[in-house]
Amino acid sequence: MSRSETASQSILDVDLLAYERGSVSQRAAVIDGVMRSLATGFVYTEHDLSEDLLDTAYAMLAEFFSLPTEVKQRFVAPGSHGQTGYTGVLVETAASSEFPDWKEMLNWSEPIAPGHPLSRNFPLAYPNQVLPEEVVPGITKVLTTFHQAILDVQTRFLRIIAEGLGCHPSFFDEVVADGPTLTRAIRYPPMREVPGEGHVWAGAHGDINLITALPRATAPGLQVMVNGEWVPAAPPEHRVIINSGIMLERLTNGVIPVGWHRVMAGDSAGNDLTGNDSAGNDSTGNERYSVVQFCHPRPWTVLAPLSSCCTPENPQRFSAITAADALDEVIYQINLVEDARRV
Repeated sequence: MSRSETASQSILDVDLLAYERGSVSQRAAVIDGVMRSLATGFVYTEHDLSEDLLDTAYAMLAEFFSLPTEVKQRFVAPGSHGQTGYTGVLVETAASSEFPDWKEMLNWSEPIAPGHPLSRNFPLAYPNQVLPEEVVPGITKVLTTFHQAILDVQTRFLRIIAEGLGCHPSFFDEVVADGPTLTRAIRYPPMREVPGEGHVWAGAHGDINLITALPRATAPGLQVMVNGEWVPAAPPEHRVIINSGIMLERLTNGVIPVGWHRVMAGDSAGNDLTGNDSAGNDSTGNERYSVVQFCHPRPWTVLAPLSSCCTPENPQRFSAITAADALDEVIYQINLVEDARRV
């Protein structure tokens, strides 16, 4: 395990596969590294994702985003609150901002059986999927496979976190099984095209879910808050960035804090987070693509602090709330409720 060469020496580079295949001492070292790194809200990890799958998915997504706006708008899913289908630019808004983000998105998840109790009780969390199969043939199969592969990595990574919290490694397995985990492809258009002032690619925010995985981006821009300072996220090549969300902070009574981040165009954005060469990222010219996955618990999960995280030195900070209610509140705050737009 080595420290990542970033502006901060606090985000660690760990190896998921060493945790799964290594000796007792190697497993312990990975658990320790993950917990120390997540004190910042972030960690980088080795993985076994197929590079061919990533290449194919990103190419098909770029094909979709290159289509005319009127074509992409055909795949908006009214009433889904951004949980599937296409979302145009200047819609999603960081809860900390009054200016919508300069980005467009395609959202998808894995369908669940219509008769499943989760589907019956939480229909907004499990919308009918809207994907642009008719304009990008084959994309549904590729994106479904992509979603499943990233979710597999996240589920396995949560076993490290579970052990670090003093729980059985399988603690999160049932929590996330059939959860409304969302995968989101994001295109950040050139800033020279943005209308008006005050907009950035993505304003400062923390994710609502348990953990988020980012396997690749095509250009610099992601910045993370570490020790009170914004630093570029720049893991070694072929790593997945994992960050913690609001739900994990609640479950751990703040032992694992939210990973605050933003996406900024311009030379100040820092280095390419993939370690790959890119064509630059000045504030006038280039766009950026990334795909992230938000790992969610089942909506009926009660987010109450774990007993192992409540001590005399760290008394209980959070009351209990269901995952469904926590998600609903954040969806409203980030401006995705169509008939209740905040800004």
